[in-house]
Amino acid sequence: MAPALITTEEYTPLPFKTLASADSNFVFPDNHSFHNAKQLIGGALRNRVESIDQDTCGVGEEDAFFVADLGEVYRQHIRWKKNLGRVKPHYAVKCNPDPQVLRLLAELGTGFDCASKTEIEQVLKMGIDPSRIIYAQPCKTKSYVRYAAQHGVKQMTFDNADELYKTKQLFPDAELFLRILTDDSASLCRLSQKFGASLDSTNELLELAKKLELNVVGVAFHVGSGASDPKAFLKAVQDARFVFDQAAMIGFNMHTLDVGGGFCGDTFEEMAAVLSGALDVYIPSYIRIIGEPGRYYVSTAFTIACHVIARRTVADATLGTTSYMLYLNDGVYGNFSSIIFDHQHPVPEVLKCGDRFLYDAKRSGYDTPTITEYSIWGPTCDGIDCISATCTFAETVDVGDWLYFEDMGAYTKCSATRFNGFTDSHDVVYVSSEPGASALLGL
Repeated sequence: MAPALITTEEYTPLPFKTLASADSNFVFPDNHSFHNAKQLIGGALRNRVESIDQDTCGVGEEDAFFVADLGEVYRQHIRWKKNLGRVKPHYAVKCNPDPQVLRLLAELGTGFDCASKTEIEQVLKMGIDPSRIIYAQPCKTKSYVRYAAQHGVKQMTFDNADELYKTKQLFPDAELFLRILTDDSASLCRLSQKFGASLDSTNELLELAKKLELNVVGVAFHVGSGASDPKAFLKAVQDARFVFDQAAMIGFNMHTLDVGGGFCGDTFEEMAAVLSGALDVYIPSYIRIIGEPGRYYVSTAFTIACHVIARRTVADATLGTTSYMLYLNDGVYGNFSSIIFDHQHPVPEVLKCGDRFLYDAKRSGYDTPTITEYSIWGPTCDGIDCISATCTFAETVDVGDWLYFEDMGAYTKCSATRFNGFTDSHDVVYVSSEPGASALLGL
């Protein structure tokens, strides 16, 4: 039995026309034909680093900072529309709740995947209509459910009977998505151990929802954050169709499928091809499809610069070698929490060494520089605060120099802590390498 017909429409973008302000820290090119992202990012890094004198600066002025290219977020959206035009993206706010990223995505007409009261509140305060938000948390705090009900955020997920009773008590008018279990064994961060109803339990849950007179409008799944196996999407879509048919037999008129997240930039086209093919085969064209991309949008858009605050020389008399331990002013308790929580391996590069600025430096093929080995450490007193156990540079890096790390937009500053008294708040300098992004933001 086929799901009911619905009409799908793009969300109406917001009229953000006055984004820049005296303290907005924006750096945009006057000439919008200037598309070179590397030059823009490099210019922003250079301007910030060269303005800091480590011998005279105030406390915290030499802290680590980000450069964010909103043009990269824009390009990722265009890429999504090209390859997954049927799937309406709902950005996963937890991945990086940067306010300017959210503003741009709002202008681009996306929805938002929120997992807490604070995330819902942040999006609503931007003027986003609550219909653009899905409360994608199967196990919710009661007071958060009441908050969602009070503010009209109706779309939310569930995967167990207790959550249905909770919803009946607190928000009987909610529009519910039954989240099903998936095979996420090939993902960086597995979620199936925590969330998702098995197909053995979905019929019972749907029958209970019907008995409680709750409104189940769709099915949701998530193949895990940083998925690497395209076949996981195929199996998940097949299972979702099975649940759609179960719901129809019980009397539900479901109209939406939420395909979750798990999308990575490196494998996106391959993933999108498998998912699109599965949707065409198993899900009728009149069904609304949404997704919850997070890292896909922001991972490559952020670069972080870190100051070398200390150096320790390690001499091996037996081998006759000298290596160094470099200590930075950021680490795994800060913006490099992705090493522990997200299984990431940030790659250090030399930004400034002495008087030389080396961002994106290209070496001659005839160069045979002497290679020096390093290990990179964070600033806390914990021994696990290691960013890189071993790496090599052609330069001899010293105290006061700077390193940079690309692809630092996903699950970094959002999970930074204040452990050992270090800050969890770091500046972001914004650039835009796409005129389209600049125009949308009224700049």
